[in-house]
Amino acid sequence: MQEMKPVKEGKVREIYDNGDSLIMVATDRISCFDVILNNEVTKKGTVLTQMSKFWFDMTQDILPNHMISVDVKDMPEFFQQDKFDGNSMMCRKLDMIPVECIVRGYITGSGWASYQKNGTVCGITLPEGLKESDKLPEPIYTPSTKAEIGDHDENISFEQSVAHLEKYYPGHGQEYAGKIRDYTIALYKKCAEYALSKGIIIADTKFEFGLDENGNIVLGDEMLTPDSSRFWPADGYEPGHGQPSFDKQFARDWLKANPDNNWTLPQEIVDKTIDKYLQAYEMLTGEKLK
Repeated sequence: MQEMKPVKEGKVREIYDNGDSLIMVATDRISCFDVILNNEVTKKGTVLTQMSKFWFDMTQDILPNHMISVDVKDMPEFFQQDKFDGNSMMCRKLDMIPVECIVRGYITGSGWASYQKNGTVCGITLPEGLKESDKLPEPIYTPSTKAEIGDHDENISFEQSVAHLEKYYPGHGQEYAGKIRDYTIALYKKCAEYALSKGIIIADTKFEFGLDENGNIVLGDEMLTPDSSRFWPADGYEPGHGQPSFDKQFARDWLKANPDNNWTLPQEIVDKTIDKYLQAYEMLTGEKLK
C-alpha cells in the first residue's frame, strides 16, 4: 500500500492530492478562536463530511459542487483504513476563489456587536430596533478575505470583493463577485427553509466556491456543517438574547469562562459538543450517523 501525505493541512481538515482529484479528510480536531485545541472530538469529522454530502446532494439544482464520492472504495487503497472511513470525500480540483462567502439570516455574534455600535453589519445599514438574534428582513451577504492559518479573516464590502477578485481574475471581478453573492443567498434560502422544517434555524453560514477547468463556478469546501454555520434549535427560539446552539458554542463558552485553559477542554465539554453535532445531523437528515 502506498503511503500518502497531505499536501495541505488546515485547522480541521487535511487535503491529499489524488492526481486528477483531491481527497479531503475532516479530522476530529476542533478549533476555537482560530486555535486548534488539544482535544479530539470522536466522530466529528464524519459528521462534517456526511452533512456536507447531504447538502451537496440537495442543492445540485442551484449549482454543481466538487463532490465525487464519500465511499472509500472509490479512493486509493491508503484511504481504505478505518480512520478514513466516513470522514473522507473525493473532490474535483478547483481554482478556489479567495473570498469566504458569509450569509447572515439572523443578527448574532460579531454582527450583533457591530450593529449595537453603529446600526450596521459589515457596512450594511440595518433597520433600527433589532434585538439580538432577531431574524433579518432579508439575508445579508457579508464576504471576507480568506486568511492563512493563524491570521483572522477580514470582512470586506461587496464593492471591495469586486476589486479583490479583479486582481486575481482581470476582467471578471464584477462577474464572479456577483455570481458568488447570488449563489450564496440562493443556497442559504433553500437550505434554511428546509432546516427550519426540521426544527433547526440556520442563523448564518459560509460557503466557498472555485472555478473548474472551463471557468464555471462550482461549490467547494464544506457545506452547512456545525463548523461553518450557526445552528439554533427552532424550539424555544426567542430574540432578545443569545441562543443555545448545535455547534462549538459549548467549547467556546467554556474557554471564555476559563481563561487559563491551556486550549484543553474537559471531557464532559467534548462529549456535549459531539452530542450536539450528532443531534443536528439526525434532525436534518432524519437518519442516525452510520
